[in-house]
Amino acid sequence: MGFNCGIVGLPNVGKSTLFNAITNTTAAAAANYPFCTIEPNVGRVPVPDSRLDVIARIGRSARIVPTQLEIKDIAGLVRGASKGEGLGNQFLAAIREVDAILHVLRCFENPDVVHVEGAVDPLRDAELIETELLLADIESLARQKDGLVKRARGQDKEAKAKLDLLEKILPPMEDGRSARALEVSEEERPFLASFNLLTAKPILYVCNVDEESAATGNALTRKVAEMASAQGARSVVISAAIEAELSALAEEEKREYLASLGLDEPGLNRVIREGHELLGLLTYFTVGPKEARAWTVRRGAKAPEAAGVIHTDFERGFICAEVIAYDDFVRLGGEQGAKEQGKMRLEGRDYVVQDGDICHFRFNV
Repeated sequence: MGFNCGIVGLPNVGKSTLFNAITNTTAAAAANYPFCTIEPNVGRVPVPDSRLDVIARIGRSARIVPTQLEIKDIAGLVRGASKGEGLGNQFLAAIREVDAILHVLRCFENPDVVHVEGAVDPLRDAELIETELLLADIESLARQKDGLVKRARGQDKEAKAKLDLLEKILPPMEDGRSARALEVSEEERPFLASFNLLTAKPILYVCNVDEESAATGNALTRKVAEMASAQGARSVVISAAIEAELSALAEEEKREYLASLGLDEPGLNRVIREGHELLGLLTYFTVGPKEARAWTVRRGAKAPEAAGVIHTDFERGFICAEVIAYDDFVRLGGEQGAKEQGKMRLEGRDYVVQDGDICHFRFNV
């Protein structure tokens, strides 16, 4: 289990170049003209985590299995997409299927790469796409309202609660507020989620810069960071051109190339970290002679739910979890040392899994 996200943005901002680089594939046809990506391309890439290498070495595991990140490269959106302009309908349908949005914004000048809006302005681009998504959401809510009204008249309590929420959120959305910016109660959140609104999806702004700005960013990326902060969103600086170069290099060459640019790690690593934070995910591990494996689960998940990520039988027949904190596992040289020092714990159904836990689940079905 990883997380599912869609790379979106205007045409020619570097979406497909970034997708090709991070999936190390040429499945998406990167080209200097709009709509070169016609169907959403889907890629799965391993999530880099240095902790996995460490526990595999300590556990003398024969192989290492990282968790996966699923990404979709979605056709570029243009002004009027909510009304079907360009490939708007395909764009909107594809984005409804993802859990989070990676919104690529062009933050570099290059006269050889045309901009569909005529000039480089990431804040305008972000507002343009957000407006199209918001218009699509308003239209969707209007369609859903008719059905809810009929069901509410039939004394359907859930439909009445959904209708009340819809009538509460529609006016501010018509005034330009995205669904993620609305204040809703904990009781209302499941109903909000059921509307499947595009502007309710968490968003990470990915600032695509030239090579010279990859390490420090530039004036445009700083403006995006301010905008993201004001929205309660997040942003990250990445150079799609550098990522494309890295995807073709061996590991040692990658390290040398990154060092020459003043970078500590590939941009993909930063995107993944921010993405996990964005979706409230954490990683736990299983380790043994055959393999060391990373698993992803939502923050706040209890032990049975985490066990269910491995196999539904583990959750259904959950008895307990043997848990070692990552730091204890490393400091004490593995499972045996942790046992001897009393650092392996037996946890029950109410245990909330922590990031970095090494787990072994006992179950019976």
